[in-house]
Parts: sequence; structure tokens; C-alpha cells
Amino acid sequence: MTTTLHLSSQLAVNVLDARSLLAAFGVLGVAVVLFAETGLLVGFFLPGDSLLFTAGLLCTGSADRGLKLSLAPLLVAAAVGALVGAQCGYLLGRRAGGALLARSGSTRLHQGAARAEELLERYGHAKAIVLARFVPVVRTVLNPMAGALRVPVRTFTVWQVAGGLVWSLGLTLAGYALGSSVPNVDRYLLPMVAVIVALSLIPLAAELVRSRRNSAKTAKTKEARG
Repeated sequence: MTTTLHLSSQLAVNVLDARSLLAAFGVLGVAVVLFAETGLLVGFFLPGDSLLFTAGLLCTGSADRGLKLSLAPLLVAAAVGALVGAQCGYLLGRRAGGALLARSGSTRLHQGAARAEELLERYGHAKAIVLARFVPVVRTVLNPMAGALRVPVRTFTVWQVAGGLVWSLGLTLAGYALGSSVPNVDRYLLPMVAVIVALSLIPLAAELVRSRRNSAKTAKTKEARG
């Protein structure tokens, strides 16, 4: 009976809600979600940022008395999921080229691919690979895009590891530090997750504004020459 109830709770999990994922799957769920978000195109909608931050909070025990995670296994799971996922995404892109993306009908995914390619062209491989970790959707698409565009394996591996560790461990430890210093932090969990999500969208918004400005300048230049 207990096994049936546990299985039912896992099947009823809300994949868009960090606490629901953690309650159902614990530390293992962190590794699986990060792997899917960074390595598989179908994982672009998963809540990587809020999942890491919330998991860090739950390691303190003050955020949710019914759910406490251990910090050391969590950090290992987060790093492994983020790094192995990105490398898998790169290898898929290198072997399948743009075929996987072409088969997808998701407008959001195609927009992310365009931004990923723009990042690679504008900032160069190293900076783009690191920056992409902090931009939702782009961190999903850039890895296979890097493979399809034949970014050197060594270059990609070095910088995805650097960016992946800063992103996964940084967000987790930030949540842990806040949970350790603020009593009854669970009262503020939803607003904090909302802030994390909003902050993660800032690089994307900045790129969009910059792209529009560049397009406007280019259009004005062409009109002046014409």
C-alpha cells in the first residue's frame, strides 16, 4: 500500500514546480532534470534555476520540515547532471547536425537556437558557452548547436565544465547560504523563486534589446547610404 502511494505521488509530480520535483525524486531528480534540460532538446521547459536554488534551501532543513536534502550528494548530483547533460547535447548536435532541431515545431525552441547561434558568433566560443548556462532555453539549445557548428571538442568541454560548475554549484550554494541565515525562509520561498526566474531572464532581455538596437542602427545606416 505504501509503495502504491509513493508511486502515485511520483506520477502526479508537477515537472514545472521545483518543490514537487524534489519531494518526488530528491537528489536523483536534480541530476535527471539538469541532464534533460542541458542535454535533451525536449527539456527546454524544465526549471533548472529554481530547482537548484530550492534544493539548496532544503538542505538547511529550515525551508521545509518534511523534506530535507543533504548538501554534499546534492552538489555532486547537480554538477554531474549539468556537465554530463551538456556534453551529451554537444555530441548529439555533432552527430545529428540540425536535424533534431528541424524536426521540432516549438517556436520557443527555434528562437532559442537563433539566440544561441548569435551568442557563438558575437562573443566567441568560450564566452558564449559560459554565458548560455545562465539563460533559460539557450542553455538547452546551445550545446547541440555548438556540436552542429563543429566547435572544437576540447574548447567546448573546457568551457562547458567551467560554466556548468559556476551555474550549478553557485545557485545551489546561494540557496543553502540564504536558508542557513534566514529563519523560516519557507515563507518567502515563492517570491524568491520568482526573483531567481526573473534574474535568469535578464541576460535574455538584454540580448533582445541589444539585437533590436543593432538592427535599428543597421537599418538607419542603409537608409543614409541609400
